[in-house]
Amino acid sequence: MTNSPVKHAPHLPPSTAATTEQQLRSPKSSRGLRKLQSALQLSSNYAALNAPSLISQQRQQQQQQQQQRNTSSSHHNQPPQIPPIPTLSSHHRTRSNSDAVVSNVPSNPLPPKRAPVPRKNPASQNPREELESMVRMGPQGHVPTELSKLRHLVLCEGLFADTDGMSQSRIYIWMILLNAPAIATDSYLELIRRGASPAYSKIRNDTFRTLATNPLFKRRVSEASLIRLLNAVAWKLHDAKVDKLGDPTRVNAANERGSPEMQHASPVVKHAQGPPTATATDGSEAGGTEPGIYVQGMNVLCAPFLYAARSEAEAFVAFHVFVTRECPGYVRGAMDGVHKGLALVDKCLAIVDPKLSSYLQSKHMKAELYAFASVLTMCACTPPLPEVLQLWDFLFAYGPHLNIMCICAQLVIMRETLMASPSPTKLLRSFPPLQAKLIIDLTVSNLRKIPADIYEELVHHAE
Repeated sequence: MTNSPVKHAPHLPPSTAATTEQQLRSPKSSRGLRKLQSALQLSSNYAALNAPSLISQQRQQQQQQQQQRNTSSSHHNQPPQIPPIPTLSSHHRTRSNSDAVVSNVPSNPLPPKRAPVPRKNPASQNPREELESMVRMGPQGHVPTELSKLRHLVLCEGLFADTDGMSQSRIYIWMILLNAPAIATDSYLELIRRGASPAYSKIRNDTFRTLATNPLFKRRVSEASLIRLLNAVAWKLHDAKVDKLGDPTRVNAANERGSPEMQHASPVVKHAQGPPTATATDGSEAGGTEPGIYVQGMNVLCAPFLYAARSEAEAFVAFHVFVTRECPGYVRGAMDGVHKGLALVDKCLAIVDPKLSSYLQSKHMKAELYAFASVLTMCACTPPLPEVLQLWDFLFAYGPHLNIMCICAQLVIMRETLMASPSPTKLLRSFPPLQAKLIIDLTVSNLRKIPADIYEELVHHAE
């Protein structure tokens, strides 16, 4: 007995069942029969409604096979992991004005670490940076070699300065070239607290006319600064002189820094207790070869130090080292170093320019008549002040004794005017404005003509 599809049909209302039987008996109901059979199969197997389609099953099988192949190949060759592509919700902007996706940018990148600043190779630095590096960091190799390099940079490149001649590194380069030690500000203040030195009255007579016509100097340096510095240097020279003479009655003894340890006795009493010296009256009229504590012209000599320095203490130590080591013969009572320098001006000019020297000698124009101030002040008496500072850079680098050759160079620059004048005395009463670069070039060129014995006199004339 065969199974009929009707037996598996769900229970329906009678009217519906009757209608179905009539349709089944009708020969025109084959299409309806196929629909009914399909409905019966779906209703009998409800799970078939939720089963995936054949296409979905095929896709699942392909994905499983692909995962198996990837798993097996990862054991042999593992490629570098690629970060996930940032989603549209990420706020990280990988590229401006572009829709291209950058796959190697993480969605939450960490802030970049600051790389250390590499130190520049000295060969790649410009001269200004190299000078500043040498001043700031000190010598990086053999000290004499570094000093030679510093001198060469000063000669060939010069120091960077503004139109007023101001340079932040000038005073420090001067102190390096002069080998001036650092000094505590308290040591300078201790000398100031001692009051008036034996040369105070002479100092006051000179300070008010120091570079009086130079507006740059007057704007930056006050007369009070000049008085304090010169008075402090006078006390230092006075202490050194008393120590040399071995005065047992001296009260204000100096320690190793030169600052006083006792300040109870007045300068007048201390001066009266000590033996009579050449500086007993005003400190500048000393005679003989004994060291003085102040001579006329020291006020002009210290002016560039105060102008270039950033503090009085720096100017004090640089100026004191300069007058005690480089030109002590200029500040003695008799100023024998200055007179030796004047004689050397005549000698060197006769070697450098014999014709000009003979013409000046024929007019009875010796250097002592026109070059005294230039020798004593290292040309600081001749404006403009920025050119004086540039000339001093050269003198401190290669020796203040070259100031004699610089004076000869100024005369050579004036050669045509002097030779054409029947009375050169009027022209030499005041030198023309300094041209530091031209004077330095002529000095270096003329040095080749100077014999060794004359050059030796140049080196030692200010001692």
